[in-house]
Amino acid sequence: MWTLLATIPDPEIPVISITDLGIVRSVDLRGATCRVAITPTYSGCPATSVIALSVEMALSDAGLTPMIETRIDPPWTTDWLTDAARDKLRRYGIAPPSPGGGPDACPQCGSARVTRVSQFGSTPCKAHWRCDDCLEPFDYFKCH
Repeated sequence: MWTLLATIPDPEIPVISITDLGIVRSVDLRGATCRVAITPTYSGCPATSVIALSVEMALSDAGLTPMIETRIDPPWTTDWLTDAARDKLRRYGIAPPSPGGGPDACPQCGSARVTRVSQFGSTPCKAHWRCDDCLEPFDYFKCH
């Protein structure tokens, strides 16, 4: 089931899957019923219902009866992103979260000389930054 769920892209960042995000917390297959627990990235995330629907459709297409559970405890953290997700984000032009609270480097050229433009990026979970060397703007996936 994990392999099937790994084919479902995040609707906001389609280069990473919902398993890359770490939001799939458990999968339990009993007969033809598959129970999947998902933790939203944050309580107001507009993608949560789309993700649940995508999981239901994938499981139904596989001939299973889906049961989706939303778990909010413990809350999702960017620490649950896989290393593969961090690499995919960088190659896509989004700086992955960093414990320092800002990007380690520009995802375009690798320069450490970067400046925050806005606390808010293309989605609420990202901030907008710019590289001071290559001058390219980019999103930074905020830590939480």
